[in-house]
Amino acid sequence: MRRPPALPNQPGPPFNAPAARRLRAALGMGPEHVAHDLRASYGLPYVLPDLVRAWEQGAVAPTSPELTALAGVLWCTPGDLIGRPRTLREHRISRGLAPEDVALTIGVDLLAYLAMEEDEEWQGTERQSAVLADLLRLSLPDFITVMGREEKLAELLRSAVTTRWQAYVRPVSKVVPLDKREVENALRELHEDYQGQMTATLSWGNSPSSEQAQQTGDHFLARIVDHFWNKAEAERP
Repeated sequence: MRRPPALPNQPGPPFNAPAARRLRAALGMGPEHVAHDLRASYGLPYVLPDLVRAWEQGAVAPTSPELTALAGVLWCTPGDLIGRPRTLREHRISRGLAPEDVALTIGVDLLAYLAMEEDEEWQGTERQSAVLADLLRLSLPDFITVMGREEKLAELLRSAVTTRWQAYVRPVSKVVPLDKREVENALRELHEDYQGQMTATLSWGNSPSSEQAQQTGDHFLARIVDHFWNKAEAERP
């Protein structure tokens, strides 16, 4: 039987193939045993050992229903089989929650919630956002990503390190719920790191320094949000 296509609102989350292999091996199961249990116990008649092997090799990612069923067979949670979640849907799946439960808990219509997952655009109120963060146990970086603020944050940070960082303390503070002093310290250190790298690169001899400096700067700016969270985390008591 052919595997059915994923529904529009059920794409596969980021699958941790090595974890699936490791969990299966720990249970002393072969791909054929996993496939049999998925067919017999979870109503997935098309699953054969070759599909299980494809999942474990990273050639194919299981859909959301397949991943939930696979977690049941391997006696683990869906979160154990997911790579680092980034989207609202991926965080929900990693917690093993149904969309109906999330919608009910945060107080929104189910169809409206599913639309937000599909569009990857959170539109809840401040109170609903706080409930969602608690329900999905979101870290602050994950919360900013799920809220759709990461690109705005990246834009502000790039401007802060390439110009006067002091002018961006307030705009950044509006995007991330951190103490003003924590934002100030993180921006100052980011600015010093970036400018220091650029100066050091331009001072190298022999190589075309301007081109090398551009590459160094681009690499730093590409990971500017990660650099910011590392600085901010270091500031936390």
